[in-house]
Amino acid sequence: MRLFDCCADPATPARADLRRQKLIEASRKLFAEHGFHGTGMAQIAAASGIKVGQIYRDFSSKEAIVGAIVEGDMIAFLDEAALTAAIAAGDRPSIQRWIVHLVCGKDEHDRLVPEICAEAARNDRILAIMDRIDARVRCGLAAALRVFAPEPEKADAVATAVDLIMTLAIGVASQRNVRPDRDLGGLCGRIHALIEGELAALAG
Repeated sequence: MRLFDCCADPATPARADLRRQKLIEASRKLFAEHGFHGTGMAQIAAASGIKVGQIYRDFSSKEAIVGAIVEGDMIAFLDEAALTAAIAAGDRPSIQRWIVHLVCGKDEHDRLVPEICAEAARNDRILAIMDRIDARVRCGLAAALRVFAPEPEKADAVATAVDLIMTLAIGVASQRNVRPDRDLGGLCGRIHALIEGELAALAG
């Protein structure tokens, strides 16, 4: 099992995958342009060329489409294969680079983040999706940090480091969404140094 497979959807036939991907990309564009509430299934059908009835066979709701978008983006952004290999090899420098990327890396789909986060505040189904994603990322991050601190007595320190890194990642993402043109190079340099210090302390 891969690090982030605990909530992964089962494999589907290639033809169905292609249709679902077409729906996801059409929905992504519409959500970014018109917002979650401003986009209806009829619009998604028109943009994708797929009938509404077929959309509901692939996705039970708009929330399910959002879930597929978020999970797909997360898997691509996190590069779980690289992290899994680094953990298996005990490759601390690669793990550190992965963590810095988690916090400061820029996702090409960042423009959808504010819309989905705003919707999570008023929609329990979207909130559940976000909670599931958060749990998956934390699980992978904890596995990575245990390479630096495998001792059972350091479990609390690992948990605190996970919270710190996730808080930093959310903060940087918020800065990018509020001020997309702002240069965060200096901030990310300081964060890199902070993460390096935290990992050294864990390895202690």
